Amino acid sequence: MSKNNLITYVEQHFLHETNHPDFKAGDTVTVHYKIKEGDKERIQQYQGVVLQRSGHQLNETFTVRKVSGTVGVERIFPVCSPNIDKIEVNKRGAVRRARIFYLRELKGKKARIKEKRM
Repeated sequence: MSKNNLITYVEQHFLHETNHPDFKAGDTVTVHYKIKEGDKERIQQYQGVVLQRSGHQLNETFTVRKVSGTVGVERIFPVCSPNIDKIEVNKRGAVRRARIFYLRELKGKKARIKEKRM
């Protein structure tokens, strides 16, 4: 079996279907993430702005940034992770780039993103 055939086989048989909504950079999302502590499991919510999506299919990830107090916190989530319970899109952002890393330098009102009008 060649390498490409093996990857295709694994993606077809072991990749579970994700029914996450469509979202892109600039959107404000809430990620419900399962956390295991010992033998207990709980769901933690992480809300922030999507800075980027990268990769595709099995290796696809997205970066979410939130400001906790005065410190900016970024977290990278794999899209196909079984630990993601659900993703909610709170607001659609109107940005003109696929990667909005310029938000890292902005503070306060300048760090706001316009909401896309439907």
